[in-house]
Amino acid sequence: MLFGNLNERVAIVTGSGANIGEACAKALAGAGAHVVVADINLGAAETVAAAIVASGGSAMAHYLDLAEEQSIIDLVSATVAKYGRIDILHNNAADTRPDFMAQDKSIPEMTTEVWDRTFAINTRGPMLMIKHVAPHMITGGGGSIINTGSGSAILGDVFHPAYSTSKGALHTLTRNVAAQLGRHNIRCNAVLPGLVLSKGAREIMTAGEIDFIQRHVLLPRQSTPEDIAGPVLFLASDAGSFVTAQVFSADGGIVHHSPYYADVMAMNETA
Repeated sequence: MLFGNLNERVAIVTGSGANIGEACAKALAGAGAHVVVADINLGAAETVAAAIVASGGSAMAHYLDLAEEQSIIDLVSATVAKYGRIDILHNNAADTRPDFMAQDKSIPEMTTEVWDRTFAINTRGPMLMIKHVAPHMITGGGGSIINTGSGSAILGDVFHPAYSTSKGALHTLTRNVAAQLGRHNIRCNAVLPGLVLSKGAREIMTAGEIDFIQRHVLLPRQSTPEDIAGPVLFLASDAGSFVTAQVFSADGGIVHHSPYYADVMAMNETA
């Protein structure tokens, strides 16, 4: 099966009611997969699923609260009841609500409530998804698990330590799952976005903030959710059938250059 051909495979995409998850759900459906659009915002999930069906794809929406294990169990059960199997799991959801992220301050200011909630959604939730999906993948002969990590977990930063640490733990979980489930023909990889200028990101960031970060992107354009959908589609397909335990960036090179890159480029432009 060639890259992009996912006919009759069944995929769950968490946090797919908008932004990166929406783009990935639509890309997987466009490649022929039956897609379960899972989100805590059921209305948004239903809108995305309806758009997929209207474009000729196959999808259903389902409510998901990653903080509640029973919600995960219900999602997996509903998927198997409708489609009979699970071949692809994209653990994309994270709690990135602006009001919540604003509470993810420096370590001296950190509250246990913010720390624990961040890990419950960003790390514990994906672990539980894998726990309950993996038996169905084993029965079905294999599968692909793709976790949405973060470039913020690779390097130290002054922003959002709970978020970046939870994503670092997710990267480690990725490698552990790959090691434990590989002999069942289950692959597990992580894709690390940088600043993805989705509709949600543009609503909460000023033009100045976007330009400040964009100075460090090596490629001459801004990232969109579809830039993440491409690697996810590759990893879900047989084109990535021998790729596992990898944690790689799809960020335009933002975390892969010298720390003074943007300043040197600015100097060259004014020279």
